Amino acid sequence: MFALKIKPNQLSKVRTDPFLILLLAAGLVAQAAEPTANPKRPRRADSFLGIHFDFHAGKDCTEIGKNTTPEMIESVINQVHPDYLQIDCKGHAGFCSYPTRVGNPAPGFVGDPLRVWRDVTARNGVALYMHYSGVWDSEAIAQHPSWAVLNADGKVNPNATSRFGPYADQLLIPQLRELAGVYDVDGVWVDGECWASVPDYREESIRKFQEKTGFTNIPKKAGDEHWREFLDFNRDAFREYLRNYVTVVKKTNPKFQLCSNWAFTDHMPEAVSAPVDFLSGDYSPQDSVNSARVSARYLARQGKPWDLMAWGFTTQPGQGGRTIKTAIQLEREAAMVLALGGGFQVYLGQKRDGSVHADRIPVMGEVAKFCRARQALCHHAVQVPQIALLYSTAAHYRNVNGLFNRDHRPFQGTLEALLESQQSVEVMSEHTLAGHMQDYPLIIVPEWNYLEPKFRAELAAYAKKGGHLMLIGTGPAGLFREELGITLEGEPDNGKLLLGLDQRVCAIKTTSQHVKLPPNAKEFGYLQSGTGTEAVTTPAASITRVGKGSIAATYFTFSRNYQDTQDGTARRFLADLVHEVFPAPLVEVAGSHDVEVVVNRKGKKLSINLINTAGPHRTEPIIDTIPEVGPLAITIRQKAKASKLHLEPSGQSLSFEQKDGIIRVVVPKLAIHEVLVVD
Repeated sequence: MFALKIKPNQLSKVRTDPFLILLLAAGLVAQAAEPTANPKRPRRADSFLGIHFDFHAGKDCTEIGKNTTPEMIESVINQVHPDYLQIDCKGHAGFCSYPTRVGNPAPGFVGDPLRVWRDVTARNGVALYMHYSGVWDSEAIAQHPSWAVLNADGKVNPNATSRFGPYADQLLIPQLRELAGVYDVDGVWVDGECWASVPDYREESIRKFQEKTGFTNIPKKAGDEHWREFLDFNRDAFREYLRNYVTVVKKTNPKFQLCSNWAFTDHMPEAVSAPVDFLSGDYSPQDSVNSARVSARYLARQGKPWDLMAWGFTTQPGQGGRTIKTAIQLEREAAMVLALGGGFQVYLGQKRDGSVHADRIPVMGEVAKFCRARQALCHHAVQVPQIALLYSTAAHYRNVNGLFNRDHRPFQGTLEALLESQQSVEVMSEHTLAGHMQDYPLIIVPEWNYLEPKFRAELAAYAKKGGHLMLIGTGPAGLFREELGITLEGEPDNGKLLLGLDQRVCAIKTTSQHVKLPPNAKEFGYLQSGTGTEAVTTPAASITRVGKGSIAATYFTFSRNYQDTQDGTARRFLADLVHEVFPAPLVEVAGSHDVEVVVNRKGKKLSINLINTAGPHRTEPIIDTIPEVGPLAITIRQKAKASKLHLEPSGQSLSFEQKDGIIRVVVPKLAIHEVLVVD
């Protein structure tokens, strides 16, 4: 097979010649030189701020482009000054919102709106990315039922295309080449991918599963024999599908930048195994602070450029029926991402004709100013290792009954309690933590009931060599019972108990385990069931010296209860247990529980990100105000003498004292997000 090579100055002919368009989409036309991209357009790896528009065109869209004018796009760019715009080109329904020659266009167009978007963004040095629905394509399946996944009952799945069918070769890859070659767009954000993938019972899938495993019985549901192996097989099929189409497109369009939405994130918590250019995801439109803080922490150590997308609206109206988020609300959501070093984008939506809601752009303009003021402080900053919280890939995939379902219940409540105790925490999986354990003063294993033997052994060795390991819940405690020296008495119990430490007591709904502690273990707190003469108490936790380090363990589950209650006594219990084994963190902040702390470095400077998390962000979909918090007393352990401490981006210098390697400073108040920089 040969490829006809064209020069950049010949692209205009390709764009208007139907025959050359089809050759290009088939990979038979390739560019002989660099694309005609404006050199000022930033690559995604260097981009910091963007806007995402999509509208998932359907059969009702008969005048796409009618109101898509250069002036409209110029207005967006002039108000926000983004590094990139990300617009719709194919949604889950499968209809394209541009006049494609190789796919399934929506019913009607006025001109070529994508050409307008490209011309205006290129002229302004703004990158242009496409929102493209990948695995999820309902129209492709309607036209080609043989391209679909077969469900366990043998019926055609109406939305999910099969990783074993011709969909990628006959539609997805040709369209991505069309976008890259005909329209010269910078890249694509492929939606509806890992999270839309489901187990496939097509004949080819079943045959390959049997050939690979030797199993003859095909499981249909959770609990069936070989169910986990069948899910693993289908996960491998998705990974291969992703690797294949990214690699094939890059052979003809090497500068085209590709991302699969939520791949290699907390939705798919594993090492990057496909040549994607960046990682991204759109976190929850509700309870967004807690959603963003998990996703950002996971992405920060994945080794790829990354950004997160906030929804500029909610799906649950707030007071007065409002659904459009306020600038102050989006600014705090942005802070959750920026503090971890990532890029930020906001989803604003498009009208059914592809034009934008002009009245929503000024809010994004305010958010953009907030972000730009922090770009030099935050973008690509790297967290200083303090506490690592394990998001176990192995245990997660054993727990969930889908391919890439999200389930944060084993650890999110623990994370929230730690952050609300002003700890600087990272969320890491085996592949990012193995080989780097010694960098972390404290590693916490939350409520996972399984660990790979090799990784478990490395954790035990980490503690023996001087590290501090904390186990949350009955599962992890049982996995390390030999190192803890404990005897498990009876089976775990589910129910309501009293959790006590010193004079503080609270009720919790939990799974607990009676244990007998060895003489060298320090008992910490207690659990009580029953009342009066029938009351039974058992240790809530223990701390045991192991070699040069220690292992702390709780004998009750914590995460789910805390997510439901946010009980201050329970939070204090966990904070005090952490303090027992990690008494001298690099940074301590006192004065309010409504402050999130992220300790990182940008270059050689130590930066302490302070984010105000006050207010009803868990429960209210629309927030108008965020109450200020402060004063905050901050302790920094640093031997090198500091010359200046200042808050940015406000530029406020703070007086401080430094003695015996400890800096003490007071931040008078905190509005949304400030960075305390130590010079």
